[in-house]
Amino acid sequence: MDSQKIIVVTGASDGIGAAAARQLHRNGHRVVVVGRSTEKTQAVAAELGTDHFVADFARLDEVRRLAADLDAEYPRIDVLANNAGGPFGDPTKTVDGFEKTFQINHLAPFLLTTLLIEKLVESRASVIQTTTLHGGNVRKLDLDDLNYDRAGLQPIRAYNAAKLENVLFTKELHRRYYDQGLSAAVFYPGIIAGTNFGSETTSALFKFLTKNRLAKALLGGTPEEGADQLVWLAEGSPGNDWESGEFYVKRKAGARLNKLAGDAELARGLWDRSAQLIG
Repeated sequence: MDSQKIIVVTGASDGIGAAAARQLHRNGHRVVVVGRSTEKTQAVAAELGTDHFVADFARLDEVRRLAADLDAEYPRIDVLANNAGGPFGDPTKTVDGFEKTFQINHLAPFLLTTLLIEKLVESRASVIQTTTLHGGNVRKLDLDDLNYDRAGLQPIRAYNAAKLENVLFTKELHRRYYDQGLSAAVFYPGIIAGTNFGSETTSALFKFLTKNRLAKALLGGTPEEGADQLVWLAEGSPGNDWESGEFYVKRKAGARLNKLAGDAELARGLWDRSAQLIG
C-alpha cells in the first residue's frame, strides 16, 4: 500500500461506498465523502471526521459545482472512485433533459472525471468505476440514441447499457491518459444485501435478487465484502497490484465481458458523444 492518499468516493452515503470510506479512513487515508442525501452524507462524514460534499447527479449543475469545489479544495486527488449510481423505475427525464439512468450512471461521472482531468493527471491518480458483471445482455449501443428517445426505454435495459458504458469509459480513459500517468479500472462488487441500492427500480428480478430474504442469504454479500475491491484498487499501485484498463471481479482481471466492451471504436465514439452532450 502506498502512503496516505486523498480519495474521493461518490455514492458514499450508503452501501459499499460508505463501507469503503470507513475502511479507507481506518487505513489512514484522507477520505472525501460525496453523496446525494444531505442527512446521510453528513452522518458518514461526522462518523469518520472527514470532509463531505453533497451533489445530486440528476442535476449536472451540481456535478459541475462539485468538480469546482474539489478542484479548489485539494492540491491533489490520488483516487477518484465513481461509485454513485443504480437502477431506477419508470422512464424519467432529468432537468438537463437526459434519461435519468443514463445521466446518473454514466454522463454525470463522465462529466465529473473530465472536469477534474487536469488535476487527476497531475496527481497521477487512479479512477475507479463500479459496474455490473458484464454490462448485461446489451446487443447494441446506439450512440445517436443514448437517451432512448427513439428506441423507447425499458428501465433495466437502460441500466445494463449504462453499466456497459462504464466499462467503455474506463477503457477509453485508460487509452487517452495512461501514458500521461493516469490509471483506470472498473470492478464488479457482486450482489450486495442490506443497502438501499436499487430501491427505485421496478424490475421484479432485480428486486428479488437484492431484497428477497432467501436470495440475499444465498447470493448477497455484505457492503464490506462489496467494498473490498474498491479499497484494494484505491490502495494498490497500478502496474504492480493491478493493471490499468482492466475489469476486475474478486480482485482478478479477465472476467468474461459483453463483446461490445472490447470495441475500441465504440469506446472512442461514446467518449466523443458524451462530450458533445455535456457541452
